[in-house]
Amino acid sequence: MTPDGVPTWEEVARNHGQFLYSVAYRLTGNQEDARDIVQESLLRVRRGLETYTPGTLEGWLARIVTNVFLDDVRKRRRRPTSALPENPDLVLPPSASADDVSRASGLSAEIQQAINSLPEDFRVAVVLCDVADQSYEEISASLGVPVGTVRSRIHRGRRLLRSALVESGVME
Repeated sequence: MTPDGVPTWEEVARNHGQFLYSVAYRLTGNQEDARDIVQESLLRVRRGLETYTPGTLEGWLARIVTNVFLDDVRKRRRRPTSALPENPDLVLPPSASADDVSRASGLSAEIQQAINSLPEDFRVAVVLCDVADQSYEEISASLGVPVGTVRSRIHRGRRLLRSALVESGVME
């Protein structure tokens, strides 16, 4: 840590890498995308440490991960999709098994699938609140929306999540 209380980039990567991955994975539901988001987030952290003022480090990091995720979503919407080749196994590497993903994430595949089914606005708010443990005010600042909107998105997101889990038989 520097004399003014700002952590070094190496300390952030070492001590908060799992936190970054956890938030990114909950937002994307995909290991590869989560890794890409963490990598881009760490690049932004490196650039942002110059202007970082000590405070809630995890809140700042969650905001960076969320912004990288939202930028990626916007970029994918603009990017045209192309059809897979006739034999995708020759071109695409095999994906991780559902068991590997489940073990890495700490949640069952059904729960992660339910999180993925949430509309983007609700998913981001629920993940920032329930996974990144951010306050409504921090989420409001991260997303640039009023606190009332954050409360509404979290409430509606949790309700949709509960419905999806009941429908899939995970909850009664």
